[in-house]
Amino acid sequence: MAEDRTPEQEAQGGGDEIDMSRRHPLEYRWTLWFDNPAQKQSMNKFGQGLRPVYSFDNVEDFWCLYNNIKAPSQLQPSATYYLFKDGIQPKWEDPKNANGGCWTATVPRAANPGQLLDAWWLHLVLACIGEQFEEGDEVCGVTVNIRNGKNRIEMWTKTAANEALQISVGKQLKQLLDMSDNTKIGFSVFADKLQQGKARDRYSV
Repeated sequence: MAEDRTPEQEAQGGGDEIDMSRRHPLEYRWTLWFDNPAQKQSMNKFGQGLRPVYSFDNVEDFWCLYNNIKAPSQLQPSATYYLFKDGIQPKWEDPKNANGGCWTATVPRAANPGQLLDAWWLHLVLACIGEQFEEGDEVCGVTVNIRNGKNRIEMWTKTAANEALQISVGKQLKQLLDMSDNTKIGFSVFADKLQQGKARDRYSV
């Protein structure tokens, strides 16, 4: 897409024509959010550069969005995509997130890390909106963070205190991303991050 177009502009038009006479509804309505690193230079508080891009509740609208925005590997460093269920803001303090936490998977230094990052993101997004996780109601949203040398995927969930549930989600996430048994991913709790500024992993699989 053109370099001077924002994710919002790209989501609103262009790309392949899709027959909208038949739509396939999703279980939930979802919103893609974008944290723009270009705005952070003049903003001191987290979330001030965060804005919703586009909401969808059917398969066809999802593909309209996906086909008209940049892949994660094409984003600027420090940019973040958030895909969350409607009514949940991608902030630790949101009531739906306040008692939760997130699983984090860091993209390894593969032969083509950008390609792997994009594949992970697409697989995770499709699994979430398609209700492929056994504990689908537990999922709040997913993020992809672009960082110099350390890109990562996160899955945000509601109930950090339920260890058995979180371990189940973490194992399913590893399987979805086709990660080896030797590769560990960790779960951190948002309340710990709010109190301490950072948090050690509460669980790992």
